[in-house]
Amino acid sequence: MRARPPPEHHPFPVIKFAKETCRPCPVLDQCTRSKTGGRTLSLQPREVQEVLDHARLQKGDEQWRARYATRAGVEGTIHQAVAVTGIRRARYLGLQKTHLEHIFSAVALNLIRLDAWWNGHPLDRTRVSHLARLDLSLAA
Repeated sequence: MRARPPPEHHPFPVIKFAKETCRPCPVLDQCTRSKTGGRTLSLQPREVQEVLDHARLQKGDEQWRARYATRAGVEGTIHQAVAVTGIRRARYLGLQKTHLEHIFSAVALNLIRLDAWWNGHPLDRTRVSHLARLDLSLAA
């Protein structure tokens, strides 16, 4: 086991175990997923670890799930705006023209969503794997 100095983007100590130490362990698969090396531990200050543990405990709470569902809906809207209208890049120069472009993008998204609502089409398009598509085409 050796401790190495932390990199610039990770200011906390990192402890890396040698693969010779970890290979004979009977519970290796429960400890690490590494195929070539041993276990690596990233240590954080106690206060940071306690906050992370508390946040992980809250994930099972129903209120947290409701707040996260709202966030997921907002992120879905942002993704739709980026994918459909390309809103990340302005086509025009100037604040007034950019603002007008954003308004047109919002109107377009609202019309797309109203059309989907009125026609009973869900907005989310789930990904279908190649194997599932092949199975569907063979069944038809």
